[in-house]
Amino acid sequence: MPEKDAMTKYPSLKLEFELWSRGFQRVGGVDEAGRGALAGPVAAAVAILPPDPHIGEVLRGVRDSKQMTPLQREAWAEKLPALLLDFGVGFASPEEIDVLGILPATRLAARRALAALSAPPDHLLLDYIKLPTVDIPQHSLPKGDRRVLSIAAASVLAKTRRDALMRAWETQYPGYGFARHKGYGTAAHRDALQRLGPTPLHRRSFAPLRFIEEGTA
Repeated sequence: MPEKDAMTKYPSLKLEFELWSRGFQRVGGVDEAGRGALAGPVAAAVAILPPDPHIGEVLRGVRDSKQMTPLQREAWAEKLPALLLDFGVGFASPEEIDVLGILPATRLAARRALAALSAPPDHLLLDYIKLPTVDIPQHSLPKGDRRVLSIAAASVLAKTRRDALMRAWETQYPGYGFARHKGYGTAAHRDALQRLGPTPLHRRSFAPLRFIEEGTA
């Protein structure tokens, strides 16, 4: 499969069409959200598009969640479940991130997303990461969420499901601004950490948290 497709404004179905033509009907796009945050879980999603030549038009507007506005993401998150052949979302907790490390925890969230599907995919398309313990043919490519429609759809699902959790925790942990920054290391978040200290949602293995607990921040 080509690794250097030209970047376009919207992701394409090129790889999905190639796989569908080879008999792979359940092609799962995989992406994660929250990998670089200081607090909250890491999320992963799998999105399986119906092998329909018109699905690209149906999903026109879906792209890398980072390129979408919050309103666009939320609107598509409402629509996608009815338009996809199947999807699953999984999480790995802050404690699991601290014990395993962020890459293994991201893979764990992806495996949980796969387990949430009604049936396994027969091929995976992933953004950067690989799942070496998953016995499914897979292809990992850089900037997959910008290039491949199924991965872009997964990025929207992972991002919006994780954002919803972070908003819900705003009332349980007031003063940190989780509803605004979703756990990422903004200046306001770091200031709250200095004033209030870490919560159970914080990833204590990440450098800013280690420095605060060691008194060197």
